[in-house]
Amino acid sequence: MMGGMRPERPLDLLALDLPAGEPWGYAYAQALLKAPWAWRALRPTPGVLDLIGRSLEELYLDLLRRREEEPLGPLGERPPHPAEEGALEALLARDPRALVEVLQAHGPWPYALYRAFRFDGEVRPVLRPKLPPENALVGYEAQRKALEENVRRFLEGRPALHTLLYGARGTGKSTLAKGLLRLPEAHMVEVEPSALPALDRLLEELGRLPKRFILFLDDLSLDPESEAFHHLKALLEGSLQGTPENVLLLATTNRRHLVRALGKNPLPGEDPQAWDALQDTLALAERFGLVLTFPPFDRALYLEAVAHHLGRPLSREEEEGALRFALARGFSGRAAEQFARTLR
Repeated sequence: MMGGMRPERPLDLLALDLPAGEPWGYAYAQALLKAPWAWRALRPTPGVLDLIGRSLEELYLDLLRRREEEPLGPLGERPPHPAEEGALEALLARDPRALVEVLQAHGPWPYALYRAFRFDGEVRPVLRPKLPPENALVGYEAQRKALEENVRRFLEGRPALHTLLYGARGTGKSTLAKGLLRLPEAHMVEVEPSALPALDRLLEELGRLPKRFILFLDDLSLDPESEAFHHLKALLEGSLQGTPENVLLLATTNRRHLVRALGKNPLPGEDPQAWDALQDTLALAERFGLVLTFPPFDRALYLEAVAHHLGRPLSREEEEGALRFALARGFSGRAAEQFARTLR
């Protein structure tokens, strides 16, 4: 009934992200979260409950046999997730309604167990996301405060605004966005640019889940000639599907994406298509209810950032070295962090 999802031999367990504890039980609990009926269990019919009950009976007997014939010590180190514990309890009790409650509270795999994901046409969990250090940014405290306040409103179920972070390269827009995973109850899906055509399918899936998701689009192109532009425009301007209530869009774009259009501001009387392209770009940017700008670093802020990363004031010699380092890179938070590493 569930062949192919549960491990067939002990070595199969090594491919799983198991918590600390008896591995067979948690491996079978994960198999339940991946079951073919897991999504249907979010709104179960009597027939779905029957299928879940049969699966529980089959897996329960198989689990008892595995534990007796092939006992194993713990393979994982992390603590078990509440979804894994709940699924295992439902399996041992052979209680389909208890398992439905677990799935309705946490969602199916992989959403049940993880908070960060990458979407490249398929949703892939990021098992251990690498978060930037806290207070890693210098000079953008107002932007950070505004962004976090908006996201907190969203996570609390209050009205919030789709957000665009706009500014020069190296100013920390992506760092600030990824740091949102520190907020309690935050879940993030980073969308690869090549996967934008499949965004409708992702949104349909996320909209069925009990959690709230930040949909992160990094280095977004606002070029009206790009395919990504038209997919995002349809989403923001009101396609039939629209954005689910539990999804908040967060995009970053570099200054060059807007300068490409704004720097070629057409003159009166020029080809109407040139004006249309400019207006499309501006209209899409305005569809984000919250636009936070990240101006480029100047000399003073760059040196302040270097000192911040070192945790101490700079000597005159170090200041001179930092300025030489920036000659080929420009003043930015990224360059400041890179130079600080050379002094450690």
